[in-house]
Amino acid sequence: MNISAAEEESAQEIHIPADIDWEMLDKSKFFFLGAALFSGVSATLYPVVLVKTRQQVAQVQLSGIGTAFSIVKHGGFQGLYRGFGTSLMGTIPARALYMAALEVTKSNVGSITVKLGFPEPTAAAIANAVAGLTAAMVAQLVWTPIDVVSQRLMVQSSSSQYRYVNGIDAFRKIVNSHGPKGLYRGFGISILTYAPSNAVWWASYSVAQRLVWGGIGCYLKGGGDETIRPDSKTVMAVQGASAAMAGGISALITMPLDTIKTRLQVLDGEENRLRGPTIGQTVRNLVKEGGWLACYRGLGPRWASMSISATTMITTYEFLKRLSAKNQEGLL
Repeated sequence: MNISAAEEESAQEIHIPADIDWEMLDKSKFFFLGAALFSGVSATLYPVVLVKTRQQVAQVQLSGIGTAFSIVKHGGFQGLYRGFGTSLMGTIPARALYMAALEVTKSNVGSITVKLGFPEPTAAAIANAVAGLTAAMVAQLVWTPIDVVSQRLMVQSSSSQYRYVNGIDAFRKIVNSHGPKGLYRGFGISILTYAPSNAVWWASYSVAQRLVWGGIGCYLKGGGDETIRPDSKTVMAVQGASAAMAGGISALITMPLDTIKTRLQVLDGEENRLRGPTIGQTVRNLVKEGGWLACYRGLGPRWASMSISATTMITTYEFLKRLSAKNQEGLL
């Protein structure tokens, strides 16, 4: 299904480039270029993720800037990239799984919803939501163990119960202490966090794009009846703005779940060596430390991270799809 067809019909003054579906992609180029491009994006955003994680597990709260300065003071600038190698090793296969599941599901669900008689804008939103939900659940099979290991590396200090030399050492010690299931601590809450978050994000992104293009169409309405063909910079700007809006909404809705997930995987995991904590125990500990607002610790960095990440990721992703299309001329 051409997800962008609705935009082209509803805003006749603007010719919006067609969406690129799974069948139109050169798969080998898509995955190879995707690994390279998203590795660069991950490297750029990693310090913000590390600061957010430190804030979520800290019992004495500092601002995001204060936390960053503290990390640099005690570990130098390389401290902002603690655990990055481990994270990157897992991100590449997880991202490949995510992209494949996303595109296949979006294409299939989009076609089914249109055949069922849904209006195309509604079909596009449903397809995006289901694709985001499915992709997140599939990718968590790889992302959760990497999250557990990299987050342990992120937050370890001289007072930590366990000291990890690197990702392999952390992996070995976690398995020795808790068995393979220790690598999947927080898997359930990860699904509850990322699956709805991705569904909300992709559905919001679809709706936001229509609103932005609709606004541009209204603004240009008085300029005549001729068709306007936005250049690639305009298309990218609209995609980026829509992604930032969707990222902010998703961050706000799912922040408490993300804080609980991080606590389960890192702090409370070290305090309960023999038996992992329950979600209820983790919530009670958070509320005892700072009231219900403690569930929103790290919201600022996470809001910034998700908005910037969403903008960067979606523009990179759309650029990647255009680079990987089998028929470049057909995109114009």
